Amino acid sequence: MAIADQRLHRRHSKWLICPLWRSSASPPSPSSTQNLQTQTQNHHHSHQNGVASSNSRSSSTVSSVARSLIPGRRRLRLDPSNKLYFPYEPGKQGRSAVRIKNSSKSHVAFKFQTTAPKSCYMRPPGGILAPGEGLIATVFKFMELPENNEKNQKRKAKFKIMSLKVKQGTDYVPELFEEQRDEVIVERVLQVVFLDPERPNPALEKLKRQLAEADAATESRKKPPADAGPKVIGEGLVIDEWKERREKYLARQQVEAVDSM
Repeated sequence: MAIADQRLHRRHSKWLICPLWRSSASPPSPSSTQNLQTQTQNHHHSHQNGVASSNSRSSSTVSSVARSLIPGRRRLRLDPSNKLYFPYEPGKQGRSAVRIKNSSKSHVAFKFQTTAPKSCYMRPPGGILAPGEGLIATVFKFMELPENNEKNQKRKAKFKIMSLKVKQGTDYVPELFEEQRDEVIVERVLQVVFLDPERPNPALEKLKRQLAEADAATESRKKPPADAGPKVIGEGLVIDEWKERREKYLARQQVEAVDSM
């Protein structure tokens, strides 16, 4: 009988424990559920923001690399377009020329650079061109005497022309290209080509015409501007003319006085 009572007591205790266990596993309160959802959303948003910032950084890096690789729209038109022709006379200074024209709708600054600054220089080395304005730049180069492997030595000289968009009224200084280096465009890299001055060549004839035009433009800039308007007699000229008439009158008076004596 005692054993049966113990078994009954154990069964009763088991059923008393089970309802208590079930009640302890009650569903979470609405406030705890809302906090959990808020934390989940914040984590999701932070993850999205991190991905977006990472994507923006990577896209900006890609765009900067793309800008450096893709050349900008050219602002200058050159003639010749990619070469500089020099009559080759060893031991003398040769001249070449290139016509530069601003083909854009804004003012453009240009600048020369060379891989052989000790033996080359440009005139002008830089400047600012208005829309549609052009000039002929003259390039001077000393022709080295023939040496070993001279042909390879000749090919090393190159010239680079850079451009920069500027505002109207800007004064040209070379520092513009350093201050706004992100806006600078390399227009062309000109390769030096040597011509035999004794052999007829269309490129040589064209070079002579361009050099003559450049020399004429240089001489015209040296001359003072001609006064095309009507001449106005100033006060000083009127006084000079009056003095001249008085001197003539006094001379006639002296002659008459001598004749009367």
